[in-house]
Amino acid sequence: MRKIILAAAIAGSALSLSACSETPAENTEATVDSMAADTETNMDSMATETETGMDTMGTEMDAAGNSIEGAATDAGNTIEGAAAEVGTEAEQMEAQGEAM
Repeated sequence: MRKIILAAAIAGSALSLSACSETPAENTEATVDSMAADTETNMDSMATETETGMDTMGTEMDAAGNSIEGAATDAGNTIEGAAAEVGTEAEQMEAQGEAM
């Protein structure tokens, strides 16, 4: 009877040790799979955010370019108007000078 109990205890210990030795390997594999899935999800998210940021930046740069172009056009028109006024005043002064 003693030998049967001893044999059962040894068998139980062997089974628990073999179960323990497989569990870390399974846990490691599950952890690695989980980490890979998380990394893939994070990379996809980063790619999406980067693309969105680049699109937004492109839109903002187009708007800034349009603003600069509009300001340059306005400045050019102002300069042309001022030059025309100076030319008109110069012609008037010349006409007044000839009249004297």
